[in-house]
Amino acid sequence: MTRTPIEFVAGDISALAKSLRAQLLERTSPPGHVELLNILARATGHRNYQHFRARAVGTAVDDRGTPAPQVDAVDLKRVQRAARHFDDHGRLLRWPARQSLQQLSLWVLWAGFPPRCSLAEAQVKTLLSRQHAFADDALLRRALCDHGLVSRTADGRAYRRIERRPPTEAAALLRHLKASASGRPEAAT
Repeated sequence: MTRTPIEFVAGDISALAKSLRAQLLERTSPPGHVELLNILARATGHRNYQHFRARAVGTAVDDRGTPAPQVDAVDLKRVQRAARHFDDHGRLLRWPARQSLQQLSLWVLWAGFPPRCSLAEAQVKTLLSRQHAFADDALLRRALCDHGLVSRTADGRAYRRIERRPPTEAAALLRHLKASASGRPEAAT
């Protein structure tokens, strides 16, 4: 794996030396490689080496110095195409023909399941019947399980939502449908 060189600059060499000395005196043994990187980064005012590195390469970091996750681009046209399969109340009107739109639609149904809760098949049927209008809850139950959004026991008696973070497009669709249901005009971003 190739390493990208990162420029190390200290505005005040005297302050750098004092900080290094203080941090090294607190230790009972010599620091390892990563510990030394953290010590050097803290001596220049960073939280740790990750924070230093992220700032050096221009990556956003959170308050602990951890690089922020990259945000995927949202295909707004795909979100809008998926939204056309739902009514003003967020109910699925018809099963989309395209698999990519089916997957987005399943995330909306997944969001309707209570988290960390086991449901009987009759409860799932009732829950799904409130979320769609084309009377094929077996298709939806099967698709939710096949796509890894809901798990079911081998005998099919108990269903449970699998806790996952929705992809960015699914999250955008959920926001769009929520805004439509509340009557607020909002883009599908």
